[in-house]
Amino acid sequence: MVQDMCHRRPYTAVLVVPTGIGAAIGGYAGDALPVARGLAAVVDTLITHPNVMNGAQLYWPVANALYVEGYGLDQFAAGRWGLRPVHGNRIGLVLDQGIETELRWRHLQAAEATRATLGLNLTDYVVTDAPLGVALRTAVSGATWGTIQQPDALLRAVEKALAAGATAIAVVARFPDDTDDTVLQNYRQGQGVDPLAGAEAVISHLVVRTFQVPCAHAPALSPLPLDPKISPKSAAEEIGYTFLPCVLAGLSRAPQFVMTTAQGTALWADQVDAIIAPTSAWGGSAVLSLSRPGVQAIAVDANTTTLDVPAATLGLPVVRVASYLEAIGLIAAHRAGVHAHALTAQVPRLQVVGQGFPPLDR
Repeated sequence: MVQDMCHRRPYTAVLVVPTGIGAAIGGYAGDALPVARGLAAVVDTLITHPNVMNGAQLYWPVANALYVEGYGLDQFAAGRWGLRPVHGNRIGLVLDQGIETELRWRHLQAAEATRATLGLNLTDYVVTDAPLGVALRTAVSGATWGTIQQPDALLRAVEKALAAGATAIAVVARFPDDTDDTVLQNYRQGQGVDPLAGAEAVISHLVVRTFQVPCAHAPALSPLPLDPKISPKSAAEEIGYTFLPCVLAGLSRAPQFVMTTAQGTALWADQVDAIIAPTSAWGGSAVLSLSRPGVQAIAVDANTTTLDVPAATLGLPVVRVASYLEAIGLIAAHRAGVHAHALTAQVPRLQVVGQGFPPLDR
């Protein structure tokens, strides 16, 4: 039995909760992290992205989880990039020139705290040579996105950080404080869409696409006034001055991207065994790429979003489950080689295929 376990191929699952679409689970401050922890316990490797793992001031080290930025995850799923696990990264911190002096100090103190308390390896920080000018936008569907007025300033700063020896990049951009009061209040109450998430994705996508290095973003915002009625789903963002700690912790062990097998041992898309995503959000690049024969695709009904792109409308073969709790059970069965039907009260009968012997009289 032990020998059989030793020779079984490692099981790899990908957990996707797209950002900025109002996901009931994963649309707030780290509220999908318990899902990642649960899934990680029943697989050998879990691949997921910052929107799942980031919890502002809070985070949780998951030893067998790979923290992969969204654009990099898309490239991995398409088979263009591989993921090479590392023992540790040297993180370059890029700060937006538009961040006020006091707020900049708050972020520098958070970064220095991770060096002293968590032992993370950071380079000296770089300040962009112009304010980035982040603007927030909302699509008709309710999903959020954003723009950067000075993308070249961001890329020049990242280039300096990489030249200083960084192997992963954390970006802190000044986000506008004039978010629609209703939208912000809904989010703080655990409803609606994160008004910042879409713009954050634009920033990290730009860096990863240009430099092919791990990257994640933390917004710089003025502290909000105390509200005793804050939802637990949003509360992680209320307990400090910066969202940076979880980003630095995640990047510290984020896998490096490789373009060819000649760059060393890496994990590639053809080694993925399962993909898990919300039922209504099956149109993303990574999910579409991994919805293929041989991969157990699982759609979770309970994780509602503002989108309406179910796998059925795309002709993709998925198993729909009610909750992540059920998804974790299905993954455990799949990894064990147990068909899910065998775990229910009704096991379906075998049916004849084609024109063989006459069907038996049951």
